[in-house]
Amino acid sequence: MNEQISAASLYDRVARVIPKAEWMGFQDDVEAILELKRKRNAVILAHNYQTPEIFHGVADIVGDSLALARKAMEVEADVIVLAGVHFMAETAKLLNPEKTVLIPDMAAGCSLADSITPEDIALLRKAYPGVPVVTYVNTSAAVKAASDICCTSGNARQVVESLGVPRVLMLPDEYLAKNVARETNVELIAWRGHCEVHELFTADDIRELRESHPGVTVLAHPECPPDVVEAADFSGSTAVMSDYVGRERPARVVLLTECSMSDNVAVHHPDVEFIRPCNLCPHMKRITLGNIRTALEENRHEVTVDPAIAVAARRAVERMLEV
Repeated sequence: MNEQISAASLYDRVARVIPKAEWMGFQDDVEAILELKRKRNAVILAHNYQTPEIFHGVADIVGDSLALARKAMEVEADVIVLAGVHFMAETAKLLNPEKTVLIPDMAAGCSLADSITPEDIALLRKAYPGVPVVTYVNTSAAVKAASDICCTSGNARQVVESLGVPRVLMLPDEYLAKNVARETNVELIAWRGHCEVHELFTADDIRELRESHPGVTVLAHPECPPDVVEAADFSGSTAVMSDYVGRERPARVVLLTECSMSDNVAVHHPDVEFIRPCNLCPHMKRITLGNIRTALEENRHEVTVDPAIAVAARRAVERMLEV
């Protein structure tokens, strides 16, 4: 996986989205990271929201949260560096308890993960006895442990329907729950958590985009408000949006999600014009080449999960992966 490759040769991958002068500033870190990966038998898992120099430059495995969860189980390296946010690193650790899992910045959090606690779930179970709890992977390990099964934006409907019950608590993303509710006959009881990136998009944004960019195809992430998803041409997880662009090849497209997603997809589709009125995730942007390098050099910051929590949390994630 860590074959011999140089920073200079990698530039061809990202030349369309990273100016040459900017790449020159990245080269030292890229070269050092490539060497550190070989030396430490390490792999880098990068979420679709990482910047192109990480996503296309040093990552070994890329994708949305579902893809990273699945692929984390197949990793044979000794060290996993998670270029993403903290709940993703916890999930990688849950699935690879014997491996060293590092996150370059411990402050890379998530507004959804911060919106709910295990105590909240305990209260919900009292209010809705017997109703199963489906928890989005954008949550802490402790919250996963208090749940019955996890889901991602890419498999939420399948997970909900796999339970074979008429009513489900779906936490913590209110908009994801409402958007999934329109696609299933299962009654979904939602929490009031929101993604600070996706909740900013509005239906008015889409109207303005259509006026200023005639013929544009609008793809919206299901964490967006329901009226945004309804006004879009298509809605899906980051992986599904990327697949849509590759399959449909729209002449002009806008991805209503985190900014770097457009840059990373654009690398593979030079014939598609990407409109970018996107929002930045401040947590994802805490991950840089510099702190990835430091993480590998200094074993910083190792992610651990309390064994008492890990068993139940792992079970909730594994149940999701079996769907």
